[in-house]
Amino acid sequence: MDWQGWFALGMAGAALVLMSSGRYAPHLVLMVVLIVLSASGIISAGQALSGFSNTGLITVVALFVVAAGIHHSGGVDLLVRHLLRNPKTVRSAQARITLPVALLSGFLNNTPVVATMIPAVHAWSRKIGIPPSKLMIPLSYSAILGGTLTMIGTSTNLVVNGQYEQLTGDAGLSIFSITAVGLPVAVLGIAAILLFMPRALPNREDRHKFGSMREFTLEVAVAIDGPLVGKTVGEAGLRELERLYLVEIERVGSVVTAVPSEERLCGGDRLVFAGDTQAISDLLRINGIVPSEHADEPSLSQHRAERCLMEAALSPQSEVLGLTIRDARFRERYGAVVLAVARGGARVAGNLGNIRLRPGDVLLLEARPAFVSRQRYNKDFLLINDLETEAPRHNRAWLSWGILVVLVGLAACGVLSMLNAALLGAALMIMSGCCSIGQAQKSVDVPVVLTIAASFALGAALQETGAATFVAGAILGLSKGHVLLALFLVYCSVSVLTEVITNNAAAVLVIPVVLSMTGTMGVPAEPFVIAVMMAASASFATPLGYQTNMMVFGPGGYRFGDFVRVGLPMNVFVGLASVAVIAMVYGISPGW
Repeated sequence: MDWQGWFALGMAGAALVLMSSGRYAPHLVLMVVLIVLSASGIISAGQALSGFSNTGLITVVALFVVAAGIHHSGGVDLLVRHLLRNPKTVRSAQARITLPVALLSGFLNNTPVVATMIPAVHAWSRKIGIPPSKLMIPLSYSAILGGTLTMIGTSTNLVVNGQYEQLTGDAGLSIFSITAVGLPVAVLGIAAILLFMPRALPNREDRHKFGSMREFTLEVAVAIDGPLVGKTVGEAGLRELERLYLVEIERVGSVVTAVPSEERLCGGDRLVFAGDTQAISDLLRINGIVPSEHADEPSLSQHRAERCLMEAALSPQSEVLGLTIRDARFRERYGAVVLAVARGGARVAGNLGNIRLRPGDVLLLEARPAFVSRQRYNKDFLLINDLETEAPRHNRAWLSWGILVVLVGLAACGVLSMLNAALLGAALMIMSGCCSIGQAQKSVDVPVVLTIAASFALGAALQETGAATFVAGAILGLSKGHVLLALFLVYCSVSVLTEVITNNAAAVLVIPVVLSMTGTMGVPAEPFVIAVMMAASASFATPLGYQTNMMVFGPGGYRFGDFVRVGLPMNVFVGLASVAVIAMVYGISPGW
């Protein structure tokens, strides 16, 4: 191996050290590596930028948009509403999360799935009285396992498949190529979660449950033709909302106070709640609840998918001080609707439209995103917080699921490639209104895209300079020519790398080594490629190893040691199961 090979290995080692330190973002590290490798002439400009045009990466981007369509249409809310219900035990609650989430993650990128489920599971945990610490790790782990069910279940699978196609010139793997391995491993992994984690996970109370809160007065309405008409307050779930209390119902000039759970809702009822911002955001996601229409101030609910929630405090120089909310005509003046008011940390009594505004009042507004930029230098408001909460388009929930089914069906039957099926699905999500163009743009995780694209340059350098062949020879020396042992060592290498750097980067670094090794041994590459996919996904031991682990770290109230205690045995168990299943599926015996 000449100096270029040693230089490429040195760059790979430096990248591993910098990424594992946690001080530098992986996409920044790998972009620097790309620049250095290209500028030094070790790889050509085309090789350096090949990752940005890779079919696997473009498929990942398209699937981010598909997942956004499912989320913003309320498709996941639909699933949660029908499946979670009211379990009596921790194990039952975990089962209601793990099974549907694993299945969902098989067809959607698991990162947006977990992002969507976290607030739902958090609110649900308060409702059923089970600490979030018992539910958040199972949520992440089941999404990880579900990502191994199909080739589109996680970005890692698509990236590995894209690099495999690029380096070998083969057609790559089909959408269900990994299922024969991923399905039994996922079943075994979920069984392990349900058997051991109810007791193994810590029992920590929700740290937000008893915290201080700013209390708002919120007025909403029951949609005239919505699904809540005719239901009692209890049946509609309006008595089970945590940190949100139904104060009164205004109906055709009369007011119902001390509202009983048996009170039936009518279309057009104006419901007055008291509660905090997070709870209000949960309320506005309920199908059948719409913003209340003040007199002379038409609701903007027909445009809600293009709008977001924000808190804004009235400044002492505001033009609307002394006016009632109705007289202030917020829609005409600011292009916003007042949903709730807080004053001095307490709710303001009375009809929302008749509340007279004072300096320092905190308003919960629904407005278009441009409101923030328009009012940033305006004397009327002191903007506090852009909540970025958009109401789902419930009437398109089933349509979004239908688009996903069509996407998967076309790819599975070979009518379209995974890339074209994903692009078609993304286009249909936008054209059908399941998500807006703005929501689609926001859904694309740019750091993830840059990490994947830049890591291809390092993989190309390892392959081009012979460094991959050198490392493959070292692994072959350790395996002494035994294919099963080589498979096990490959899995272990990727698993360890995934815990210290990103899973996508770990997989892309190892694929050139695997292809060199299988070429030398004269064995098919596919089982080793599948092993890389499984090892890169099955990362349980630290919150750093997989993005969904980090996402649940805070909401679950976990400590680093919690992941090590339950995740390390999970890593070992899933690793042994994966190697065993791959060996059985591909007929690899110890003496092969």
